[in-house]
Amino acid sequence: MRIALVGDRSPSVRSHVRIPRLLEALRERDGIALDPYWIPTTDTEGLERFDGIWMVPGSPYASEDGAVHAARTARENGIPFLGTCGGFQHMLLEYARNVCGLDVAHAENQPDDLREFLLTPLACSLAGHEGEVTLEPGTRVEQIMGRRTTVEAYICSYGLNEDYKQLLRSHGLVFSGHAADDGAVRVAELPGHPFFLAAMFQPELSGDGTRPHPVISAFAAAIAHHAAAATTH
Repeated sequence: MRIALVGDRSPSVRSHVRIPRLLEALRERDGIALDPYWIPTTDTEGLERFDGIWMVPGSPYASEDGAVHAARTARENGIPFLGTCGGFQHMLLEYARNVCGLDVAHAENQPDDLREFLLTPLACSLAGHEGEVTLEPGTRVEQIMGRRTTVEAYICSYGLNEDYKQLLRSHGLVFSGHAADDGAVRVAELPGHPFFLAAMFQPELSGDGTRPHPVISAFAAAIAHHAAAATTH
């Protein structure tokens, strides 16, 4: 099963170093073998051939358009998708533009843009911090975690402009995790999709890297299920 790791790979990004170890742990612990291909954001055409797409941290990406295209490919083709940190931001950007029809920008990518910003600087940067997240009952992420709260690691300075939250929700996006302190969005997911989930936190930084975070294990299981279903049709 082939998985596209969409992001501009760099040894200076902690998650990029951690992810290969997590994929090996998935093979050893869960028996799910994923063949990873690192895909730069400047080259995201043809992602339809992959069994899963993980948009990894490391923003600002080299190509905003490429990142948005990757999220759209996964959403429209029913390909299991996980977005973490920058992947979370660009999944929201894709949904706002292509589902909600909004002409919005990302403040990190285009700080001088005259359009309104969907993603804006956080009042307090979360880079290098951990925070408690409250999970909404009955959502996919709450079912994955098996509990209502979780403490997660962040390396992030941009989040959703809450002025757009209701509009995104009215177009079918579910905000399934929120910061316990101020209620800001931390997880978003799309019901009815094989797996379409993005988190502002970075599950790949959980623990020491020898045991995949439940979200990553669930993503891998969704890829396996999707690939198996595809071979039977």
